[in-house]
Amino acid sequence: MKSLRLLETGVLFALILSACGVKGSGENNQIEEAKDEVILMTEKGYDPTHTKRDGIDVIYLAGGCFWGTEKLMESIPGVVDVVSGYANGNPDVVPDYGKVVSGNTGYRETVRVEYDPDVVSLDSLLFAYFYVIDPTIENAQGNDRGTQYQTGVYYVDEASQATVDRIAAIERARSEAFVVEIEPLERFYDAEEYHQDYLDKNPYGYCHISPNEIRVVSEMIIDPGDYPLPSDEEIKEKLTDLQFNVTQKADTEQPFNNDYWDNHADGVYVDVVTGEPLFSSRDKFDSGTGWPSFTQPIDENTIRFIEDNTLGMRRIEVRNRAGNSHLGHVFYDDPSSPNGTRFCINSAALRFIPVDEMEEEGYANLIVYVE
Repeated sequence: MKSLRLLETGVLFALILSACGVKGSGENNQIEEAKDEVILMTEKGYDPTHTKRDGIDVIYLAGGCFWGTEKLMESIPGVVDVVSGYANGNPDVVPDYGKVVSGNTGYRETVRVEYDPDVVSLDSLLFAYFYVIDPTIENAQGNDRGTQYQTGVYYVDEASQATVDRIAAIERARSEAFVVEIEPLERFYDAEEYHQDYLDKNPYGYCHISPNEIRVVSEMIIDPGDYPLPSDEEIKEKLTDLQFNVTQKADTEQPFNNDYWDNHADGVYVDVVTGEPLFSSRDKFDSGTGWPSFTQPIDENTIRFIEDNTLGMRRIEVRNRAGNSHLGHVFYDDPSSPNGTRFCINSAALRFIPVDEMEEEGYANLIVYVE
């Protein structure tokens, strides 16, 4: 985060005046208590209850009802604190829940996520966020409707902005529409205490994020921050024509005439574009189709599913998380598969790393998923 600077005197005075005009809520008390203090402001936004901690970064995520978004983020190892609140609304309004649910304030139900970047990357948090939201819907998520449920990612420094812009571009490319707000944080106020850790206090309370989605995210094995997407120019330079056409244009290679359909060696298969690990030889089987087939990925988080209605068929396309490469398709209730699931993947989308080369290539932590 950029170094802190003093909030300009005029803005401070205006905030104090606006707080004096409303009585009683916890958010107003925050402003009242700040009257006799030096209020600090990050370069990108005002958050009266947040103090930057050494070695800890922050991002603000609006993902619909903040109860579920808070629970999701708290499930990720490396996240050190999550606070529900209200972000980027009318600067003349000090929000509370009653005002925000009116839909007239412009504030979004948002969580402040503090995390240790040495444990978890911002890439991981953002991909987890996009995994559970619908980026095509404006002012709604799940069963909730209203401007307070508009999705958004709000950053506080240039380094975070660069990552947010990069991940948003990937997500935008695989979505038929994209209405998520990508903006600097302007202001954030903590929500009332009863909203904090709501689903811990009320285990059977409403949540628009499914327990399975939270489970998948909490069990993340592979950090996408280690496998950033190269530029378009770099991709064209590193790939063969076949690899480019398969991964970038969703082409399909010839069956029985590709590199790995009959490969039986031990190792991992990684995305040819980013190097993100995807599949293990342990989960590979002979489907008789002439393409590499797998029962499951190493980490569910690395796979994205896209509805595919091309060629007069209804199929589920498989893409990878970090690179958005077209990999192939997934089929269920497949009799050739040991578990009924068949990931039918193009060899041209993969690079195989033998187990005895995994440590040298930087995949030593995944040897346990091969042996």
